[in-house]
Amino acid sequence: MKGFDLGAILGNPEYVGMLLHGIEMTFIIAIGSWLLAMSLAIVLLAIRFSPGRIGNAVVAAYVSYHRNVPTLVQLMLWYFGIYTILPDAVSAWLSMHSAEMMFAVIGLGLCQAAYFSEDLRSGLRSVSPGQMEAARALGHGYISAMRFVLVPQGVRNALPALINHSVSLFKNSSLAIVIGAPELSHAVKEIENLSFRTFEIYLVGTVLYLFFSLIIMGFGAYLTWRADPAHGGR
Repeated sequence: MKGFDLGAILGNPEYVGMLLHGIEMTFIIAIGSWLLAMSLAIVLLAIRFSPGRIGNAVVAAYVSYHRNVPTLVQLMLWYFGIYTILPDAVSAWLSMHSAEMMFAVIGLGLCQAAYFSEDLRSGLRSVSPGQMEAARALGHGYISAMRFVLVPQGVRNALPALINHSVSLFKNSSLAIVIGAPELSHAVKEIENLSFRTFEIYLVGTVLYLFFSLIIMGFGAYLTWRADPAHGGR
């Protein structure tokens, strides 16, 4: 029976290289998904605040689907379902350009956009209606008032929820292992298969996820502190 030996993992250059590559891929997936999610969330928010009932119904259905279907199932639908019905030329191009990574970004980004849009909507709804009236009285048009008065306050109100969901997005990047994306959890599994050091490598993976999650949470706490009017936030 082998004893505990963390050096067998951290002292092996091949394993360390695999971990570093996994960390890099994890951040590529997480950042790519975050950018896609936030961009789409802003579009969904704009549609949600428009007077059109059809647009509102479509956004509500989109949010309901992505909030009630497990993220893992959505990733599998994209990779094992939609990927297989694409034209051969598109499938061939994707297979040569990290299809697993792309579908991980798409699946996670589309899912997280539903949460981000609701966070932003709640933040905007918490802004006093009098703010719009005051901005219009000062000569702002609707778009100008939204851009310079309401949206900054709404984003500030939504920051805690946005940060929590950003951390969740980072952690959910580990689900990309089911479609073969070479992120951190995939690297951990590969090292476990090579080294047979199950406890040691999963301990390392746990510590890495905890470390990076705490960094994201700390950065988010700093942003929230800076956005607070009592600390000079604008």
